Amino acid sequence: MSVECEAHTIFLSHSHFTLTLMITIHGIKNCDTMQKAFKWLDTRKIKYSFYDYKIAPPSDAMIKEWLKQIPIITLVNTRSTTYKNLSAHYKTDVLNTAKTITIIQENPSILKRPILDIDGKYIIGFDEEKWEKELE
Repeated sequence: MSVECEAHTIFLSHSHFTLTLMITIHGIKNCDTMQKAFKWLDTRKIKYSFYDYKIAPPSDAMIKEWLKQIPIITLVNTRSTTYKNLSAHYKTDVLNTAKTITIIQENPSILKRPILDIDGKYIIGFDEEKWEKELE
């Protein structure tokens, strides 16, 4: 028996419950750090969906949701080539949340990778200890 409930699927089997987390990993497929993250998840047989923001930039709603939990300075990779290639004006504007969304959508490679979404809780970057704590 399966019951849908607020982004969770609860599988009932006799007297125990199994909760399946909704996990999405956001990033760019060919990024080395992303490859490590995919391998880490696959090795542990953790099911996830992948959102490649190089193919489809994050939506306004998605970025706003991230910014509720993540400071912009953490979300933007200021050491990235994309960031370094921005004009001085854009570098200042990207840290101003009024213009952040547009700049991120125009330059999605500016985001740190990966962004791990575990039922609406976000972890930025690939940190095995943090991931283990949240997923195992």
